[in-house]
Amino acid sequence: MTEPAPQAMTADMASRYSAAFNADRANLVAANASVANGILQAATDYRGMRALPRDFSIDLKQGSITNQRQSGRCWMFAALNTLRYELMHRWDLEDFEFSETYLFFWDKFEKANTYLENVLETLDEPTDGRLFQEINANPVGDGGWWQMFVALVNKYGLVPKSAYPESANSRNSTAFEQYLNTKLREFAADMRRRHAEGATPDELRALKVEEMSTVYRICAIALGEPPASFDFLARTKDDGKTDGKAEGKDGDGKAADAPKTGRDDRPQIREYGITPQEFYRKYVPVDVNDFVTLCNAPMARTPFGRRYRIAYTENVKEAGPMEFVNVPLETFRKAAVDQLAAGHPIWFACDCMQFSLRQDGYFDRDTVRVDQLFGTEFTFDKADGLEYGDRPSNHAMTFTGVNIAPDGTPDRWKVENSWGKDNGEDGYYVASGAWFDQFVTEIVVRKDVLDAETLALTEAEPVTLDPWEPLTRPCR
Repeated sequence: MTEPAPQAMTADMASRYSAAFNADRANLVAANASVANGILQAATDYRGMRALPRDFSIDLKQGSITNQRQSGRCWMFAALNTLRYELMHRWDLEDFEFSETYLFFWDKFEKANTYLENVLETLDEPTDGRLFQEINANPVGDGGWWQMFVALVNKYGLVPKSAYPESANSRNSTAFEQYLNTKLREFAADMRRRHAEGATPDELRALKVEEMSTVYRICAIALGEPPASFDFLARTKDDGKTDGKAEGKDGDGKAADAPKTGRDDRPQIREYGITPQEFYRKYVPVDVNDFVTLCNAPMARTPFGRRYRIAYTENVKEAGPMEFVNVPLETFRKAAVDQLAAGHPIWFACDCMQFSLRQDGYFDRDTVRVDQLFGTEFTFDKADGLEYGDRPSNHAMTFTGVNIAPDGTPDRWKVENSWGKDNGEDGYYVASGAWFDQFVTEIVVRKDVLDAETLALTEAEPVTLDPWEPLTRPCR
């Protein structure tokens, strides 16, 4: 059978479409609102906003809102936000922030090494082949996942922000990423030429070790060298919860009868010359290895009840690629509620662009009524949205609260973002229960909140997926 010829659009068709458009008053009102205010503002439904009040039956008290600025470090900010909550409440601190720049330095350094190792593993792959193009697409891109964070913490520890503050190139990483990528691709081209000319694997790996000194130099010039050790001073809250005695306190840690001097007599934590690994082990009351990534990806190609591994997704080469357990929505949702109920925040990944109001701080279909604005339904379910690459994860944030409706279901979630306090309501967003179900695809939970069947899956033999699977992308 002969295939029909492609159908070209004609002037007559455009005229008919225009006549139909202008015949409907709703189209004209929508166009006026959209052209003047933008699609999202024109589509905003006040009734949807009113249906999502910012109060929650479970609400965790967090520190000051953080800001990743013009960088793709959301996964790192979200992970550190989960840990700082635990640290603050363990040590009775009013506020605390880890150094994101410290991990950013080592992430760039390790990603560079992993890229060059991947180049060595694929020397005979064509440069226009899908695998090499995936490896070569963004060698040291800012984005990442929870497991990348775990690999960095295990290897390099953590430091407070005071020991390694932000810099111009961590706040806006575009030029840093661009030129480091260019240098790495130059190294890759040189390696592949030498391989074609007969260089041995040992010779090429020795060359890579030499080239990594250039990588270190670029990172150190862009961000400053990370500290090998540092001093740490913090003051605990003056609320009577401290242990032992401190100057100006009685044995219960309460203020003794003494004249007020204006001096800050709160108990202090003091450390001199502590290393990042020592700081992590001493002051962070959780082990980053005691968490599991759960996914809810209802695609036919990723059946539930299995453990998956996505090839070529590691930042630290020896740590291995991203892994997750794929579970039904009910299991996924319950794990999130149980962890918040136990008093622990949650790292999660989603498509943050879907039905989202960045300035106002809403994630909700009933608030962003683009269906009404455009006069057409958006019918993708979660499975098709993933399968067709419409909604892979692209941003990580932290759940710090949830509201449980009278029927026992979570109907809205409190979201701590890393876009500064001027977005959302003082940096916090609210997501509807329906939005969570459709657009949240990854959560990181403690092993102790999992049922025995799900926990057993974390030890199952993993199924390896290609790096271009539509499930997820590095969160930025």
